[in-house]
Amino acid sequence: MGDEEKKKMSATRKQHLKSLMLQIAKQHIEKEETDRAAEKERYLQEHCPPLSMGGSMQELQDLCKQLQGKIDVIDEERYDLEAKANKCQKEIEDLNQKVFDLKGKFKRPPLRRVRMSADAMLRALLGSKHKVSMDLRANLKQVKKEEKEQDLRDVGDWRKNIEEKAGMEGRKKMFESEA
Repeated sequence: MGDEEKKKMSATRKQHLKSLMLQIAKQHIEKEETDRAAEKERYLQEHCPPLSMGGSMQELQDLCKQLQGKIDVIDEERYDLEAKANKCQKEIEDLNQKVFDLKGKFKRPPLRRVRMSADAMLRALLGSKHKVSMDLRANLKQVKKEEKEQDLRDVGDWRKNIEEKAGMEGRKKMFESEA
């Protein structure tokens, strides 16, 4: 595919493919709906047997009493579930209120950058115990330009220094100067 150029699809080709995809999707949706209806029918046949209406008034009254008993049981379950849901909802509201209260009490102040010298930091940390001055610039070693320039002038020609240090006399001078 490296050398081959990608050919763009024409608008009619795109439209044709789009319509085919929509037809296939429509067929899938219709199939799902029929499957869902069949599943519902199967469930109802399983859980809800057809009513057998008796001919006498007594049989109809018994049937109504049975249905009323089932309704009462389901209604009690619904009431219990509703009470549990309300209780959980109340607990959630109480916890949310506690969280809100805690956030409100301990609001953090916005922090600002403060420029502070080392002496001020030590005084803040140690209080009255702080006696040592931490002026770092004063403690820096100062090098004078004049001394550097004078040393460079003393060095002079490097060949002259080598000749002076050559031989036994030069080494003797080196040891004497170090000691």
